[in-house]
Amino acid sequence: MSDDYKLLNKEEKLNRQKEISKIFFKLGFIAFGGPAAHISMMDDEIIEKRKWISREKFIDFIGASNLIPGPNSTEMVMYLGGQRGGVLGLFNAGISFIFPAMVITFIFAYLYVEYGSIPQVNSILEGIKPVTIAIVIKALYRLGKTVIKDKFALLYGIPIFAIYLVGISEIFLLFISGLIMMLIKNRDRIKNRFFSISSPLIFLIFLKIGAVLYGSGYVLLAFLEAEFVEKLGVLTTSQIIDAVAIGQLKPGPIFTTATFVGYLISGTFGAILATIGIFLPSFIIVLILGPLLERVRDSTWISGLLDGINIASLVLMLGVSITLATESIIDITTFLIFAISYLLITRFKINVVWVIILGGIIGWLI
Repeated sequence: MSDDYKLLNKEEKLNRQKEISKIFFKLGFIAFGGPAAHISMMDDEIIEKRKWISREKFIDFIGASNLIPGPNSTEMVMYLGGQRGGVLGLFNAGISFIFPAMVITFIFAYLYVEYGSIPQVNSILEGIKPVTIAIVIKALYRLGKTVIKDKFALLYGIPIFAIYLVGISEIFLLFISGLIMMLIKNRDRIKNRFFSISSPLIFLIFLKIGAVLYGSGYVLLAFLEAEFVEKLGVLTTSQIIDAVAIGQLKPGPIFTTATFVGYLISGTFGAILATIGIFLPSFIIVLILGPLLERVRDSTWISGLLDGINIASLVLMLGVSITLATESIIDITTFLIFAISYLLITRFKINVVWVIILGGIIGWLI
């Protein structure tokens, strides 16, 4: 956590907390596109504009967050908040980032339960997706310059990417890449009200998921289906798919899908408990991991491990970008939105907020 924060007076500390709240609350509203896009926006807001920490340290934690359970981009938010504002900044950043997505998801859940369908906003999303690809590619270029320091790192990344394409598990890929580099360097409605589960059980189930789920939020689908469809039978597969779709539709962390599921099962209280349960392990893990990460970087063994993990993390981010691009850039219209967005973001330095809004408007108009 931040050492310089402890030396600030009361007013300076308050100003930092306000700054943390403002930045991550904004990101919680505009961070469409999943973890890769979220990290891209954080790189732009925190590293490029405000220079809170070095890009090397930022990339180190991208690699570390890929190795721990929980939502990667949300853990990044917590880490950055902790670096800027200590323990209070960690919680401030995490809550500020999660809260907008939770509220938006809660509204969707309410509409879904009341009217039996998801509001038709796909046209807006189709306009936003190509913009997201442009944002991710810009960040990939910047992060790549930091991670790929020499020809060896570039050559090392090629076979790692080839292994990724074969379909190897993300966690296995990260560990293998890190170890090698270390050695070289040294449902529509609840089926039946009688089958509903208690609120404490909702909290415990999501606490367990948050503590053991590795990778991006997209893996969440399998966990939700296993717990709530197969084991408990309180939701249908269709409802789980709808819940994950909502998680992808709105900005912010995909893990706020838990808010939607909790609401379906036990209303407002269930939504709150599910959200707290799935994110709580991340707060605890980052709180413990943050200070350790800076110390172990001095070890040549751990430094090599992190370098390998960082390259694998970049490869995974590239792989996700390619997948998103193939799903999002599907015709000449979406390609033009992507190309124009990339030009506006990189050449004219237009704030990504306005580019996202423009993409959504164009998608809706078309």
